[in-house]
Amino acid sequence: MTAERGDRGKRGERGERGEQSTGTVLVVDYGAQYAQLIARRIREARVHSEIVPYTTSVADMLARDPSAIVLSGGPSSVYAPGAPAAPEGLFEAGVPVFGICYGFQLMAQAMGGVVARTGTSEYGGTALAVTPGPSALFSGLPDQQLVWMSHGDSVTAPPPGFSVTATSTGTPVAAVEDLSRRLAGVQFHPEVGHSEHGQAVLERFLHNVAGCWADWTMDNVIETQVGRIQAQVGGKRVLCALSGGVDSAVAAALVQRAVGDQLTCVYVDHGLMRLGETEQVERDYVASTGVDLRVVRAEAQFLEALAGVADPEQKRKIIGREFIRVFEQAAREVAGTEGSVDFLVQGTLYPDVVESGGGSGAASIKSHHNVGGLPEDLAFELVEPLRELFKDEVREVGRQLGLPASIVGRQPFPGPGLGVRIVGAVDAYRLDVLRRADAITREELTRAGLDQSIWQCPVVLLADVRSVGVQGDGRTYGHPIVLRPVSSEDAMTADWTRLPYDVLALISTRITNEVPEVNRVVLDVTSKPPGTIEWE
Repeated sequence: MTAERGDRGKRGERGERGEQSTGTVLVVDYGAQYAQLIARRIREARVHSEIVPYTTSVADMLARDPSAIVLSGGPSSVYAPGAPAAPEGLFEAGVPVFGICYGFQLMAQAMGGVVARTGTSEYGGTALAVTPGPSALFSGLPDQQLVWMSHGDSVTAPPPGFSVTATSTGTPVAAVEDLSRRLAGVQFHPEVGHSEHGQAVLERFLHNVAGCWADWTMDNVIETQVGRIQAQVGGKRVLCALSGGVDSAVAAALVQRAVGDQLTCVYVDHGLMRLGETEQVERDYVASTGVDLRVVRAEAQFLEALAGVADPEQKRKIIGREFIRVFEQAAREVAGTEGSVDFLVQGTLYPDVVESGGGSGAASIKSHHNVGGLPEDLAFELVEPLRELFKDEVREVGRQLGLPASIVGRQPFPGPGLGVRIVGAVDAYRLDVLRRADAITREELTRAGLDQSIWQCPVVLLADVRSVGVQGDGRTYGHPIVLRPVSSEDAMTADWTRLPYDVLALISTRITNEVPEVNRVVLDVTSKPPGTIEWE
């Protein structure tokens, strides 16, 4: 760290034990999706992190030899019946611990502090006052700073041995430290971007209190994953579910780095892609990687299976089922010429796992064909080298592997394609309408130079909704199109992007002029939460 530190910060620089650690930081998930954001922020500090459920025993945590443990926030009150408790024996185990929000309250309560229902809640931006004196968490930071709070209960008295290092108007104990035991906690959320010095506070815990080395890089990830892939696959054949998107492209490049020509990529043209994307995959990805690519034309098969199905979860599962069946046939064809295929590569990311209910304490928001919709009789063993990574980390891996910017910079696109951007049943007519509207939107956003300032812009067809319009001096009864521009860092949270009005007006005019089936264009201005990025 470059900021000056007080005496306590100097003593904590390598931890009380005078040592630095290259191990993993465990994030204990108490049911809030912010647990994933905490893990991501720790990785941004170049320290490896993993998430474990709050039901994990201390013995199991210590068996993983963690360099530190972070207790996440959560929706519960420490006083609620059945509320998750602090892991028994954790604070006496000698491992550095950092409590955040609910995790901070658990720490305070378990160690003899007081947590009270004061009747004063704090939500959103809150002024934090750093108390005078040396501090490992706040050394070199402003005495007054804005942080993000979200709590009803408050710590009103610190546990014995802890010093109070910050307060707010509604929280007399907003941060504490006990460097002799390498323990600290904060009531606010340092992992959230609205906490203006939150990342610095988190890094000060990692480096000044826990003594973690900042040595986890994407180079290390590549090296580790290549070794894992080689150990898993051996000398056998591998198929990759290549979609042309960032995730599958990077996964394929990583597997290719590990096993070379044992990999065959299969691109399934399921008829649900955007305008020109199949041709782009065939041209650009092969040119940049030299991978063995097989293209399977399966539009008729998918549309037949989707006929009349409007439920979004059912659509996802059907697409996943047919997707795998196509791969099984492709595997048989590859096996007929090159030997049996035992492994299937997928570009599953950590947010996919979380939103499919695979993250500890998280509800299933939607199923993905590459996570929650696989058939029980799957004929392949899965290879998922990106399963623990966030999107920005995947892009960096792609850059390290030498993939071109046109691939690693591509905006996210769902595996089920336009099938989940049609609200209602999917058919060839509706896909054609949506493709043309989507192509216009992407063209104008690119022309305006906005590709890199938004996370993505889903274009949604409300297929089962009609609205009255006037086109060509006549009354029309056409479809509405929804524009969903969003900004995000990792897809866990997102806000709608404030696009220039002239760009929105141009997109709307072009769509209603050039796609006669559409007579209304609307803008989705919902953040995530409460809304998801995709409509289905």
